[in-house]
Amino acid sequence: MNLTITQAHKGLLEKKFSAVDLAKGFLEKASKDVFLTVCSDLALTQAKETDQMISQGKKIPLLAGIPSAIKDNILVKGIRCTAASKILENYVAPYDATVIKKLKENMGVFLGKTNLDEFAMGASTENSAFGTTKNPWDSKRVPGGSSGGSAAAVASGQCLYALGSDTGGSIRQPASFCGVVGLKPTYGMVSRYGLIAFASSLDQIGPITKNVEDARIVYQAIKGKDEMDSTSLKGVEKLKAIKNIKIGVPKEYFAEGIDPKVKETVKKAIGKYADHGCKVEEISLPYSKYAIAAYYIISPSEASANLARYDGIRYGYSKKGKNLSEVYFQTRGKGFGEEVRRRIMIGVYALSSGYYDAYYLRAQKVRTLIRQDFEKAFKKVDLIMTPTTPTPAFKIGDNIKDPLTMYLSDICTAAVNLSGNPGLSVPCGKVDGLPVGLQIIGRPFEEERILEAGELFEEYGQSN
Repeated sequence: MNLTITQAHKGLLEKKFSAVDLAKGFLEKASKDVFLTVCSDLALTQAKETDQMISQGKKIPLLAGIPSAIKDNILVKGIRCTAASKILENYVAPYDATVIKKLKENMGVFLGKTNLDEFAMGASTENSAFGTTKNPWDSKRVPGGSSGGSAAAVASGQCLYALGSDTGGSIRQPASFCGVVGLKPTYGMVSRYGLIAFASSLDQIGPITKNVEDARIVYQAIKGKDEMDSTSLKGVEKLKAIKNIKIGVPKEYFAEGIDPKVKETVKKAIGKYADHGCKVEEISLPYSKYAIAAYYIISPSEASANLARYDGIRYGYSKKGKNLSEVYFQTRGKGFGEEVRRRIMIGVYALSSGYYDAYYLRAQKVRTLIRQDFEKAFKKVDLIMTPTTPTPAFKIGDNIKDPLTMYLSDICTAAVNLSGNPGLSVPCGKVDGLPVGLQIIGRPFEEERILEAGELFEEYGQSN
């Protein structure tokens, strides 16, 4: 069903189809490589509530009856939540994440929980303990990660929108690989309460949708201050008008390592803004070249602390041992996958006595310099545009044994998490038949501006 949220809402109001029919149609399409858990009973119950409201002539929210998919590291009360890890294989969420509460208030329909890289650690969804999700454009290729299941669900028409989480690019990168729209809001604009933590100072929940208008609709529904998340913000809505704006194109994001065809496609996309009266100028973000190095010290360090709770004692998978130490080692050794164990060890090492100053503290100083880079740039320009990913989707198995190559998939996105700025990935063309994403970065709290810029690009047309 190739519907947008607005089209589906109109169809429901005009009674062209019922919410139950809509839900059933999507549930029939749910594939095992995309969904780790399908919530048929919940979805149909939610859909019936919308149909009852419509039959009674009551006004319904825009998201009422709209089928969605939720990344399986976001808690939905009473539904299994695995984070794609054996250690949480049978864990059932005891409460709703704040974003889920907000969507329930908007009468959303939850089809199920989507596949991801284990604990959101990865760029291909190959690190899932429950199998790899395939890219809808080419089943031999990855959908990106870690929100690969959510992006694939939207791209393949298995839902109308999805929620993902973005720690170093995990919404924008799979959105780019799958040819859909992905928004990482300003850090704090969407509550993280009920999101299984990876790196708490970087994680952010956001929407993956078919077009920019849908991304705005979902974002408006889930954003806002939450007393359950002390880092959440009320934020200040900024102006939308972007006529005669200045667009900065950082030279570092078009340097060595970016596929020449991707570079050409993205530059052509940015050129369309210039054709329509926007000023485009080259800028420099000199410390962005250190973003990947800083990210892969800070995020594993935070992960090593966050994942310490999975000890085989309180909940989740537990492997018996002769003593407490053996329980810990057996549980974590068998419950966590290879990539998660690797990052925990990196994090523990970076935080250890004698190495803290050399690694973690230095990485945090670099993070400050990266944030200052963006602040300086935004004194001269209104938006920054880059490729979302350095390449189109790569083949399944190509990078899984080479962590460094895999980590470089986040080379265009990680700096935005370190700085806390909002970022949007919009499909801007294809390379060898595979989608390419244009990343639009804004000042903090300027989601409306980057969304407006994304909509303008959709108006300009998406040509190769």
